[in-house]
Amino acid sequence: MTFKPMLKFLLRRFVFLLVTYIVATTIVFILPRIIPGNPLAQMLSNLSRVAQANPEAIRAAEKTLMEEFGVDKPILVQYGQFILKALKGDLGTSISYYPRKVIDLIVPVIPWTLVLLLPATLVAWILGNTLGAMAAYRRNTWIDKGVLTAALIVSQIPYYWLGMIFIFLFGVKLGWLPVQGAYSQGTIPSFSWEFFVDALKHYIMPFASIVLSAMGGWAIGMRVMVINELGSDYALFSEYLGMKDKRIFKYAFRNSLLPQITGLALNLGTVLGGSLITEIVFNYPGTGYLLFKALTTLDYPMIQGIFVILIASVYLANFLVDFLYAWIDPRIRLGQEE
Repeated sequence: MTFKPMLKFLLRRFVFLLVTYIVATTIVFILPRIIPGNPLAQMLSNLSRVAQANPEAIRAAEKTLMEEFGVDKPILVQYGQFILKALKGDLGTSISYYPRKVIDLIVPVIPWTLVLLLPATLVAWILGNTLGAMAAYRRNTWIDKGVLTAALIVSQIPYYWLGMIFIFLFGVKLGWLPVQGAYSQGTIPSFSWEFFVDALKHYIMPFASIVLSAMGGWAIGMRVMVINELGSDYALFSEYLGMKDKRIFKYAFRNSLLPQITGLALNLGTVLGGSLITEIVFNYPGTGYLLFKALTTLDYPMIQGIFVILIASVYLANFLVDFLYAWIDPRIRLGQEE
């Protein structure tokens, strides 16, 4: 097998993703700045109280802050500094958590988001595809009708609304599970069994709300694709040749799985963005909750930093999918030579 067509295909995809990444980060830089409001106003207000309304001290503090955050410079200069710092891994200083660095605030919450969303996404994908394939194989039976009905209902339930139902039922009414946070207040994270059990109790409801709301869409999509594959020419021809239904279904399932793998990879790419509303509902310390706090306080550096990491993870997942497809399916890479 020659690797030249594949390398050309991947190079084209890389250049395309690089250009779109630059465009996306430019939009991320511009959007927070067109939102009305002055993010430094609250900081200056706090400083004025500390300085006991000393005008000279306030003016000096304002000048220092404007220089530090670069808002005293033209927008193009600010953009150039933003790009250069981002390439060095410096995402700036947070406004709402001043004087802490953005990267120092994002890194500690990333593991909490990954621990919640990676397993939840994978479990929802596996369960949804399994149930959808089972419904397609048992089409027009009670299994198919039950799975399809349940999937349609669950897929239309917002995950944050489901989370609030869980909080009311299992947290408030029954008192079985804690209603907020990733662990109890006052607890210091450690590798002890007590902390693991405590974190697990806080984990169950946000995990279940994401899984239940996501698996319905996967099940519906897989059911439709398997049914289409079972009605294709190769499946019908195999049936005429006397091939067993289970074997035909096996091929149909594999072919239907490719688009679902793409969807999974893209979902995993966006996982660092967190399920924003779920993290807010459960007061869960993830990147989504941190982004919400940044948006409410117009913390430009924090908003930019989170989206820079999020967009990069999405594009990396996209590029990995392109690589896997080009490796598995020669039609994709060879089609580039036409």
